[in-house]
Amino acid sequence: MARRLAPEVNAGSMADIAFLLLIFFLVSTTIETDYGISRRLPPPPEEIKPDVHVREKNLFRVELNQVNELFVEKKPLRLKQLKAAAIDFLDNGGGVDTEYCSYCKGMRDPKSSDNPNKAIISLINSRETNYEAYIAVQNELISAYNELRNREALRVYGVSFTEMKVQLKDVNHSGDKSKLKERIKEIQAMYPEKLSEAEPLTAEL
Repeated sequence: MARRLAPEVNAGSMADIAFLLLIFFLVSTTIETDYGISRRLPPPPEEIKPDVHVREKNLFRVELNQVNELFVEKKPLRLKQLKAAAIDFLDNGGGVDTEYCSYCKGMRDPKSSDNPNKAIISLINSRETNYEAYIAVQNELISAYNELRNREALRVYGVSFTEMKVQLKDVNHSGDKSKLKERIKEIQAMYPEKLSEAEPLTAEL
């Protein structure tokens, strides 16, 4: 009696289907992108440029020591108070004549910053500073800039600075993106992000 052989299965089409499925998932899957903090690390000592003269009142010193204690202008400060302190400094508008800030709403203290374009926030941290504490301080300082920019964007254009940036990234946004970019640059110029990070310090033993 002849032995019946099992029918062969053509697997060639299976490879094609698997390849098509792979392409489908690659095209349709959204890959989440983790964004870091937009910062430039301090340059090596040999590349540091000569110090530019900055008036003392236009410098806002923020320091994190090796045990994560926060000091602003050599005085201890709680993290939740940092944002308000930074806003007061950036928005002070104490300058006169060519340094006068017409849109600033601060106290106009002559002992504090003259103009947002002159105001510099200097951040110094210890090499032993906890990373979470460092990020928390960064977030508070960036929030201060964003709050001031949102205020002016709403006043000038009726939409917040944050929303303007969302619209710029939105591929379905129907507005004029070139004009939107110009507006974003204009608001950024009103409160330029001048955040200087000094070389980390080593704790003294």
